[in-house]
Amino acid sequence: MEKLNAVITGVGGYVPEYVLSNDEIAKMVDTSDEWIMTRIGVKERRILNEEGLGTSYMCRKAAKQLLQRTNTNPDDVDLVIVATTTPDYHFPSTASILCDKLGLKNAFAFDMQAACCGFLYLMEAGANFIRSGRYKKVIIVGGDKMSSMVDYTDRATCPIFGDGAAAFMLEPTTEDVGIMDAILHTDGKGLPFLHMKAGGSVCPPSYFTVDNRMHYIYQEGRTVFKYAVSNMSDVSAELAARNNLTKEDINWIIPHQANLRIIDAVAHRMEVPSEKVMVNIERYGNTSAGTLPLCIWDFEEKLKKGDNLIFTAFGAGFTWGAVYVKWGYDGKK
Repeated sequence: MEKLNAVITGVGGYVPEYVLSNDEIAKMVDTSDEWIMTRIGVKERRILNEEGLGTSYMCRKAAKQLLQRTNTNPDDVDLVIVATTTPDYHFPSTASILCDKLGLKNAFAFDMQAACCGFLYLMEAGANFIRSGRYKKVIIVGGDKMSSMVDYTDRATCPIFGDGAAAFMLEPTTEDVGIMDAILHTDGKGLPFLHMKAGGSVCPPSYFTVDNRMHYIYQEGRTVFKYAVSNMSDVSAELAARNNLTKEDINWIIPHQANLRIIDAVAHRMEVPSEKVMVNIERYGNTSAGTLPLCIWDFEEKLKKGDNLIFTAFGAGFTWGAVYVKWGYDGKK
């Protein structure tokens, strides 16, 4: 029997219309376009600012485009998994909302939370559902409304983040393409350095937590930067070596879009030239679980069947890893 693998057969994406520029950020906090571009590399970010809309809205837009692009009958979808840190509600899951909004009658669905590393985990999880032989069409969606938990009085964090979502279709293949290998890690040491202090079961919402601004992102930037650079670089190099991929064999590096200096450091470690690195942080900022699939959404036309791609990310927890994908179709088809 031929070995079954999961291949990416389509991409859909969505970013909100409203553009929050560095000049606008500079009116909120003591910063400047030059400071933000030098230290982070973000020129602008998209913000979902319509009242009453959450992460599920962006995920639905991305998944709907995916269904259209792949000519998929909603009744044929077996499973939907959403990676997000900003769900519409504590419960029900954002994935379950998608099933209703998209009219998916035969799919089961759940959310996965691994912060900025969420989409990496999604790819491996979704691929394994396909490899089991029981599922034929799996939609994986990464999306976050980061503006919902950004403190726009905090100059250290508010320029970093934006909102957006993108989705992949995974299907079975016996060809030598698809999600080939993954190395994923979680160590739990990152809690003190990157978290939201209140809102969970340890510290439920109260007047005190709201008054003390405890429902926003807290990040010790220097520590997170140090761990992100070393871990993303190390795991990408390890994955390439395990699959006998030289720098010449790698067609694209797709790094989490957290900080341009982190992206440059990973590319330098992998000895891959900048033209082989997918970067769109300048336009979208850090959309957390959305960054990796949004890169593919932006760069899809440049991809060719058989291209070797290394995805890598780092997130709160700490969580990190890398996934090796052999691309399954010509992007200009």
